[in-house]
Amino acid sequence: MSTDEEVQTKLERVRALLREKRVGALWLRSASSVAWITGGVDVAVNTADSLGVASVVITERAATLWTNTIEAPRLQAEDAVEGRGFTLRVTPWHEPQGVELGATLATDVPLAGAQHWARELAILRARLLPAEVERFRTLARDAAEAMGQAILRVRPGQTEHIIAAALAEETTRRGMRPIVTLVAVDDRVHRVRHPLPSERIMRRYAMLVLCARRGGLTVSLTRLVHFGPLPDELQRKQQACAAIDAAIIAASRTGYTLGALFDALRAAYAEAGYADEWRLHHQGGVAGYEPRELLALPGERFTLEAGMVCAWNPSISGVKSEDTVLVRAASAPEVLTTVTNWPTVPITVGDATVLRPLILVRD
Repeated sequence: MSTDEEVQTKLERVRALLREKRVGALWLRSASSVAWITGGVDVAVNTADSLGVASVVITERAATLWTNTIEAPRLQAEDAVEGRGFTLRVTPWHEPQGVELGATLATDVPLAGAQHWARELAILRARLLPAEVERFRTLARDAAEAMGQAILRVRPGQTEHIIAAALAEETTRRGMRPIVTLVAVDDRVHRVRHPLPSERIMRRYAMLVLCARRGGLTVSLTRLVHFGPLPDELQRKQQACAAIDAAIIAASRTGYTLGALFDALRAAYAEAGYADEWRLHHQGGVAGYEPRELLALPGERFTLEAGMVCAWNPSISGVKSEDTVLVRAASAPEVLTTVTNWPTVPITVGDATVLRPLILVRD
């Protein structure tokens, strides 16, 4: 599938939604939505801002990419947005951007007077085309390689900032953006689920978390490393967490709702002996152009389809298991973020045997 075919397929899906809901135009402003509709054009100059430096307006007859004189040369010369099927409209950088929106409007971010299609667009983004699946597969392989190399650079005496810098460097050098780099060391692994890096110095134990983005697609994984003999408690917890992760991966099949998968997760926590740990962090869900497009929540009716990608992240205080997997039509999901030469445990759940990562133990 060419980029032009990919874009036209997505425009057809958007226009079908416009007709269904009787809306005249859709204004896509978030960087993730623009990357999705354009077939991978990156407009996230400031990754701390969810809004991109260009937006797309789609009507029944036109698809227009609006930007300013700063961004237009790159979008024309390097991303060839006009060749992807978009009319380019450019406003001087110092003037307000008068985007023509029509009488009825939907948007991907809240806007007074417009319908907010956050869920509708998350569902569209999650339904990946074959070309996107292949890009996802390559992205996941590169992210796993970056994680594997970064964790080999971890040494006792390093700060969390230094460890995070190694992870970011290994990710960037492979052509990805590290949009999330979390690091916790020693007792902080047990206390903080979203550990922004600090100046704490590692003695024995570290957790590295990565969300890497390229062409808008985003992949997630976590790995743990321990120096010296592994305490029995950590080993027990990681085995339990691996069992929970294997259960949810094996259950990630076509036809299952995210609500049903949440129920499976909760049951797996109870069976592992940690019935309440799921309450301390979300468990993951469907991925795509956001790290999680839709979360597994009680009663969530969104249904998995072949070709979708899930990122699961069960955790027990002190340990975590996280990878990104591809849902397949007639077999168990494929783990996309496998780190080469990593210690794993095979866990059989029904007809599936899933390899889950353990804690890497180093001298």
